Amino acid sequence: MITLNHLEKAVKAASSGGSSDHDLNPAFKGALPERGVLRSAAVLIPVIERANGWKVILTKRASHLKHHAGQVSFPGGKVEVGETVEAAALREAEEEIGLPTHSIRVIGALGVHETVTNFTVTPFVAKVETFELVIDVGEVEEVFEVPLDFLMAPENMRVQGRNWQGHRRQYYTIPYGPYYIWGATARMIKVLADKVARCA
Repeated sequence: MITLNHLEKAVKAASSGGSSDHDLNPAFKGALPERGVLRSAAVLIPVIERANGWKVILTKRASHLKHHAGQVSFPGGKVEVGETVEAAALREAEEEIGLPTHSIRVIGALGVHETVTNFTVTPFVAKVETFELVIDVGEVEEVFEVPLDFLMAPENMRVQGRNWQGHRRQYYTIPYGPYYIWGATARMIKVLADKVARCA
């Protein structure tokens, strides 16, 4: 069973660099048109202790959203002008699910993740205390928890693919019950899982 000490040790270990939606698709990246400046974004990877172990809090995005509707993600969003990436992750977590800053202890950041939608996303792993869930229904349809041990186990991660913009694109997936974790969220989980495995 993974403990908070394991997680802290892994997150604070020397970074192995960032990740990208193109990690499994280097040829696909080369086929894309030249992109401009990438927008900065941040997410919080909240872990909370329950009676049966550590859980990771995830959200399912509202189905009416223009981008990434219905997809599983971490609380997070764009970095506003004059704000740090960490401040953005904390602000978005409070806005989306009511997680107050005083209930959060940031453990550290993972490497920046580059998405196909022109963002650089900085994930912050954080220990959170019990809080009153307040969902912003304009952004979030559902909040759920997944055991940390399940997400860190390599046998639960798969690689799948689909055609996108005329090319075959592969991506990581982590099916969990009725939930389908994939894309950037699954890739960031894999980065954390790899770090935990190296520090085990």
